[in-house]
Amino acid sequence: MEFKDYYQILGVERQATADEIKKAFRRLARKYHPDVSKEPNAEARMKELNEANAVLSDPEKRAAYDQLGRTAHAGQDFRPPPDWDAGFEFSDHGFSEAQSAEFSDFFSQLFGSRMRQQAPRGNAHFHGRGEDHHAKVLLDLEDAYRGANRNVSLRVPRVDEQGRVALAEHTLNVRIPEGVHDGQLIRLAGQGAPGIGEGQPGDLYLEVHFKPHARYRVEGRDVYATLPIAPWEAALGADVKAPLPTSTVEVHIPEGSQSGRKLRLKGRGIPGASPGDLYLILEVVLPPATSAKARELYQSMARDLAFNPRQALGV
Repeated sequence: MEFKDYYQILGVERQATADEIKKAFRRLARKYHPDVSKEPNAEARMKELNEANAVLSDPEKRAAYDQLGRTAHAGQDFRPPPDWDAGFEFSDHGFSEAQSAEFSDFFSQLFGSRMRQQAPRGNAHFHGRGEDHHAKVLLDLEDAYRGANRNVSLRVPRVDEQGRVALAEHTLNVRIPEGVHDGQLIRLAGQGAPGIGEGQPGDLYLEVHFKPHARYRVEGRDVYATLPIAPWEAALGADVKAPLPTSTVEVHIPEGSQSGRKLRLKGRGIPGASPGDLYLILEVVLPPATSAKARELYQSMARDLAFNPRQALGV
């Protein structure tokens, strides 16, 4: 996927004000609108302009785009980092699926998920209720097992007096409930946008995702981990200790186990009314042949066992 430089498309500087962006778009739209333009690439150019304007005229999307694309260049191969948008507080307004269908894959990669996962809204127009806001937050897997109180810092785009976008940061103390799962929304009542007049403020919805973990992988409420075992434990069977996210447990390794065998610990995944399971993927680890004794033992095994692991391959 190629990086799109929206500033270059509109012909403005990165420090351009909202008014300068609006003027640049209108000027170029008059030149490339397919109904009036005689340019051979008018339709494609107009789509590019609409997409660039859609991002740069929206303070929230512009702030997120600026953070993401500081070191990228137009046309360069680009993949957004995982969870690049974590910590940005967005309002609920955005583009419909029909509107975004005209935009590029680059736009969809950056902002498409936000359009599909907007939080539920109240009847803001009738009651003067403030807009709901939402933000993606990254939590430790361990928080899902025991619950926690966490300080969550969010960045909110603001337009200054010169019409430029800046990020304001605020911190909230949030109670993380036990059993929270990936993709779950935590509702913070009254923490969204202020109401109109005497209307009630909107709510803030935190969309939970887990930070990458060195030991565990999460799928829904199920948790996966690799469990290293010695060759004799795999061959003869053994009872060994295995770490869990918040404790340890003793598990039985069946005799004759091979790498890749999966042991299921029922109900040891993310807790809840229907708790997930924890799966241990066995990995047979060979002791290094770094001593004379170790080399002697390996040579003895090679001689006495006469084992050919490639026999099934016919070689």
